[in-house]
Amino acid sequence: MKKIIVVLVVLPLITFAQSVTGTFSPAEDFSYAFLYHATPESANYVNRGELDSIGNFEIQLDSTIAPGIYKIVYATPPEEHNFDFIYDGKETVAFKFSMSRGVEFTQSEENKLWTSYLKSIDMVNQTISNYYSKDNNDEKGFTAIFKTLKDTQTAYEELAKDKLVFNFIKANRPYIPTQYEDISTYSQNLKQHYLSQVDFSNYLLQSSSYLIDRVSAYVFNMVANPNEATYKAHVDDVAAAISNKDLIIKTSLLEMLWHRFVALDNNNLANYITENYLLDLAKATNNNVLEDMITSFKNTSIGTKAPNFDITIDGKNTNLHQIEGSENYLIVFWSSACSHCLKELPEVKKLVANQPHLKVIAFGLEDDDSNWDIEIKKYPDFIHQKGLEKWDNPIVKTYGISATPTYFLLDASKTIKAKPTDFNDLKTILKSL
Repeated sequence: MKKIIVVLVVLPLITFAQSVTGTFSPAEDFSYAFLYHATPESANYVNRGELDSIGNFEIQLDSTIAPGIYKIVYATPPEEHNFDFIYDGKETVAFKFSMSRGVEFTQSEENKLWTSYLKSIDMVNQTISNYYSKDNNDEKGFTAIFKTLKDTQTAYEELAKDKLVFNFIKANRPYIPTQYEDISTYSQNLKQHYLSQVDFSNYLLQSSSYLIDRVSAYVFNMVANPNEATYKAHVDDVAAAISNKDLIIKTSLLEMLWHRFVALDNNNLANYITENYLLDLAKATNNNVLEDMITSFKNTSIGTKAPNFDITIDGKNTNLHQIEGSENYLIVFWSSACSHCLKELPEVKKLVANQPHLKVIAFGLEDDDSNWDIEIKKYPDFIHQKGLEKWDNPIVKTYGISATPTYFLLDASKTIKAKPTDFNDLKTILKSL
């Protein structure tokens, strides 16, 4: 009887008034929906819902769930398969989702209002685009279009008063000319205004994907066919728009841009961000992982002279930069304790056998030298160097090595020509020499 009384006393303390419900289609493509609470620093796991046979799930939300930005993760990798939504602590959130159509909110005034706002603004922007595409100089038409834009923005701000979504609608305030502007003037003013309404200090904006999307759109989509100078100017604009009082979000957004340029194989822009902003920000925020990552990338970018390291050949001390006599050099970072390396190195040996102008420098990352001494005898034509303490060896940080084997192809002056991602990539690159 006591147990029953305790249950009756405790149950009212935790209420389940709201929930997150969804329908995924086609159902067979999904298994679980994972719910996270998003913050500027991370995404914290809350709960998960298992999908039934027709793709439905429900996650109950108790009274301890705070209002804010939440995230649904529906597949792996999670950073690519998720979407944000607003939870105000009062509404149940319901949606339909498919990979082809994205997310459609069927319940939750906050999220439905944001979706409706974006569609309405997009329709007006399409009208503006059509107006300018016809070389139009009809000032009455111009005035009418931008009055519609202003009225639309004002109406949604009124509707969003006292709602969390107001933060997003306000940040998205469009540029509205006060008099007729030709396409060139309008485009220039639109660009100058694009980040001006964004409060980078806003907690909700920081917790959502909004700032990432806004900054990405500015840097990559604001100008058709941007060149390197344009990209640099856009990066500078983003850095200038974010106060140094917001170092964490400034670091996060510039790191995001750095990753984008790395993915685009634009080493110059990635290193421009490092040299002008990101390295100082990493130090200021004590982000040692970021500092090491961007530094090693800069050290080993294609077109950069490979970082030097000591080499002992036949008992004589030399170093990478002093070695001569070949048109190209292949550095292989490997380990005698790495089974994958022991399978791949013989293939590398065969591959370079017909490359008389290529010399292999095999750098062994080792805990001890017993196995290394045995293995290197199989490769008498390689230049061998041993690096003890394995992953704690300084060369690991210098070259940004996260796995073995790792390859770097250098020219005669030890400038990095290529960074093959795996053996098949190496094979393709060496065929072109």
